[in-house]
Amino acid sequence: MDPGQFFASSRILIVAGKGGVGKTAASATLALAAARTGLTVLVVEVAGRLDSAPMFGVDPQGYDEQTVYHASSTGPIRCRSITPDAALVDWLSNHGFTRIVRRMSRSGLLEIVATATPGIKELLVLGQIKHLEQSRVADLIIVDAPAAGHALNFLRAPVAVRNTARTGVLRRQATEALEMLKDSERCRALLVTIAEETPIKELVETAFAVEDEVGLALGPVVVNSVLGAIDTLDESLDRDRLDVAGSGDGLTSDQLDDLVTAASFRRDRMALQVDQLDSLAQQLPLAQIRLPHLFTTSIGLAELKRLADAADRSIEEITVPGD
Repeated sequence: MDPGQFFASSRILIVAGKGGVGKTAASATLALAAARTGLTVLVVEVAGRLDSAPMFGVDPQGYDEQTVYHASSTGPIRCRSITPDAALVDWLSNHGFTRIVRRMSRSGLLEIVATATPGIKELLVLGQIKHLEQSRVADLIIVDAPAAGHALNFLRAPVAVRNTARTGVLRRQATEALEMLKDSERCRALLVTIAEETPIKELVETAFAVEDEVGLALGPVVVNSVLGAIDTLDESLDRDRLDVAGSGDGLTSDQLDDLVTAASFRRDRMALQVDQLDSLAQQLPLAQIRLPHLFTTSIGLAELKRLADAADRSIEEITVPGD
């Protein structure tokens, strides 16, 4: 599939995954890959943090929208954060309550209003995302959702509010949010994992839950931190061969032992990775966008470009039905 076709197929991509699997890095990677097709991209973070901007080499400017990347050959990438409190203020202001919003905020009444109905905080954020989508503020909105367990509550919120509020504004907001989530041309979920048993198990459970309970369409699974094959790995496990070759390179016996240990560890990790990726494919037969493991302590723009290149290659390998 052409990356341009892939990123243009939905206006919102909700990126979710278990904590620690690199969800935010995946969101930033997808944003860069999409921008390179010429699309304007808005990355929305909803967990109260601003972690994407530093990956593009930009200091986050509070919760205001900011441009974090724009090259001559790409569309611009902007970032912003949406919190329930800010979304509630916007909602009240847009519905004629501008004069009392600040007073409510100072008195703590905003928190009371936001917690009066289960799911209302999450619904307010989804409502803000819906408003951004309908306003066409960007060609593509990438939502860096909360970690998987919280992401389910986030996505289930419209159902909970609709079941609680039988009539009125809240029910209408919940219905409209569900309509957005269920329309695959407007919204899809891309779940993120690494090739390990627990994250994959949680991802599969999340996938079935969002499909069955919310009706949210699933895009490809993003698999982070995939180890690449090493052609000479088997040779590195041959201690006798290393002894002969290593003597000419000035390697000590202890260094050769360490090399064999490292190669053995890498072989075992590769075997585990193959097993887990096969298990994921069997449990959840979706296309996979595989991003390589980077041997670095942080993710910057150079690393994002490498990851975006890998994302493009994976997307190009996705088969479109009928092709």
